[in-house]
Amino acid sequence: MSKVKQTVLDIAMNMNRIGNWIADDYNTNKNKINVFIKNNDGYIDLVSSFNDKFVNTWDGYIEAYRQMKDNLPENAENFMTWGNILTHRSKLLD
Repeated sequence: MSKVKQTVLDIAMNMNRIGNWIADDYNTNKNKINVFIKNNDGYIDLVSSFNDKFVNTWDGYIEAYRQMKDNLPENAENFMTWGNILTHRSKLLD
C-alpha cells in the first residue's frame, strides 16, 4: 500500500471517530476531538500527490473539511460521511 493511500485511510478513520464522538457527546469529547482534528490537519499536509482519478474527491474533501471544522457540533454526520467516502474512494489510489 502506498504512503499516500495509507495516509488517506488514516484521515478517513479519524473522520469517522470524530463524527462518532460529536454525535455521542460533543462537550464531553471536545478535547479528544480537537486532538484528532490536529492529527488530521497534519496528515493533510503530508498528502501532496496522487493520481488524477482522486483529485476531485480530495478537493471536495478539503473544502468540506474546512467548513465542518468551523462548526463541529453540527457536523457529526458530515464527518462520518466523508470518512466513508475517503475509505471507498481510496481504491482509486491503487
